Amino acid sequence: MTEQPPSPGPGFGPPPPQFPPAQPAYAPVPPPHAPVQPPYGQPPYGQVPPQPAPAGPEFLAIDKRNAVVVDASGVAFEMSGLTIEFQWPEVRSVHYRASPDGKALMVAVVHVDGRFYECVVEAKPRTRLQEWFPQLAWVLGHYRPMG
Repeated sequence: MTEQPPSPGPGFGPPPPQFPPAQPAYAPVPPPHAPVQPPYGQPPYGQVPPQPAPAGPEFLAIDKRNAVVVDASGVAFEMSGLTIEFQWPEVRSVHYRASPDGKALMVAVVHVDGRFYECVVEAKPRTRLQEWFPQLAWVLGHYRPMG
């Protein structure tokens, strides 16, 4: 007579019916009402794709290290690789003048909270400075007609 191994005790075998098997943590089952993915090339609902800046006049003064850009979005300074941008709603005023030696354009932005930022761009040749003044005045007048 051969002996049968004893039957496994509780804890071995299928779980009792009141405890259904848990879903594995690494493969969740999506709910039946999961949102449908948008077709390729369209952003998901609620996300707005970046819009190009509206067309308008632009001003750019640039030298080896610094740059000033004035366009439809606001004023941007780049100084030795660092960029700071001011959107028009946060700009109280923009001021500009020639440097004391007449070799550079000095542009200042006064923020609505009173802070003051300045960027200096060298004009080489010096005659370029005289070209920048009317261009900058016209672009600033377009976006900020009252100042």
